[in-house]
Amino acid sequence: MDHLIDNILFAIVLFAGVSFFILNVKKLVRNIKLGKSVNRYDNSKARWKNMALIALGQQKMVRRPVAGILHIFVYVGFIIINIEVLEIIIDGLFNTHRVFSFLGTLYNFLIGSFEILAFLVIVAVVVFWIRRNIVRLQRFWKPEMKGWPKNDGNIILYFEMVLMTLFLTMNAADYAIQHGHFTENHHYAIAGAFPISSYISNLFSTMNYGSLVIIERVCWWLHIVGILVFLNYLYYSKHLHILLAFPNTYFANLEPKGKFTNVEAVTNEVKLMMDPDADPFATSEDEGEPEKFGASDVTDLNWVQLLNSYTCTECGRCTSECPANQTGKALSPRKIMMDTRDRLEEVGNSINKNNGEFVDDGKTLLNDYISKEEIWACTSCNACVEACPVNIDPLSIITEMRRYLVMEESAAPTELNNMMTNIENNGAPWPYNQMDRLNWKEEA
Repeated sequence: MDHLIDNILFAIVLFAGVSFFILNVKKLVRNIKLGKSVNRYDNSKARWKNMALIALGQQKMVRRPVAGILHIFVYVGFIIINIEVLEIIIDGLFNTHRVFSFLGTLYNFLIGSFEILAFLVIVAVVVFWIRRNIVRLQRFWKPEMKGWPKNDGNIILYFEMVLMTLFLTMNAADYAIQHGHFTENHHYAIAGAFPISSYISNLFSTMNYGSLVIIERVCWWLHIVGILVFLNYLYYSKHLHILLAFPNTYFANLEPKGKFTNVEAVTNEVKLMMDPDADPFATSEDEGEPEKFGASDVTDLNWVQLLNSYTCTECGRCTSECPANQTGKALSPRKIMMDTRDRLEEVGNSINKNNGEFVDDGKTLLNDYISKEEIWACTSCNACVEACPVNIDPLSIITEMRRYLVMEESAAPTELNNMMTNIENNGAPWPYNQMDRLNWKEEA
């Protein structure tokens, strides 16, 4: 009867955890779909390759070897170890114990591998914590990393450390029971190899069977509940990239870096002015007259840009490579992505509170979150795009906001207005008449 109650309780906890996660995923997808349409389904071969190399293979992470290798330990360890979650779920629902132990030698190999990876995860997490809080790497202490972003980075490290410790402690108690020759042991058959927890089990050498079972069961419950809590914490954390790095790298822009998008309506107007054979009545099947040029709020961006904002890992590699940021200017590409995500969440929460409708709150991404000073500080060099380990593109958002300022508000900086006037009048960015271009040779 006690086992039946445990099974029912486990089923309730599992159902609640998974259901809440699904609700959050639905909100996430809904928010991303608030973005405008963009076609990122072409060239599937190149996209699958991107996802395999960058998201799965961590290709861009290892450009900084120390952080890259440690991240691989955490990434591989955490993903592979959670294969064991399947066994835990079956055991919890059907009152079995190590249900996959029938795999024999393969099972021993798997559990042994899991333990080594768990230990490596703990080592990596400790190093990450030291780098973040004691060494205090500059990119983790930029102005945008105060408050919740700073705390979130540490919380996730504590989560990982506790989950791996629970996993090893659970195995240590199980090992002690398996090899303790207890006459009461009818449920804990000898199964698995424990290269790490077998040493931890020495701490339990004087304990009786009942105490060991309590330790094993408590760690078992805390481990699976912790995983469910972690799963639902992801939505509120920068660690959504655990899930979103794969679609984000798949749908990343495959065009050459530095190639800007054109507004077709504007292109057609230019053709009319420059091409005497252009048809003034020609219309595009794909794009009519745009309601707005550029972007002033998140709903003006495309859905891939919104996906980018949720995928941001807040690692700061983009900002550390940004030449504008290095020279003390206000721009931080990481902040651009964080602000976009925060504004998108604000819009999503408004929709939740107003029966599926967004009620204008008088705010916009531009000005209320991102200042004009920030976007005009950008040199368009693409360093942030190149540095991002999951192919996020802050520059595309900056470009759209610049487009809005220039084409909707005529609010370009004086230097840019002068340049555009010179191009219009002189065919070059400089304030010299075309007839005077070769005057320099007279002075030579």
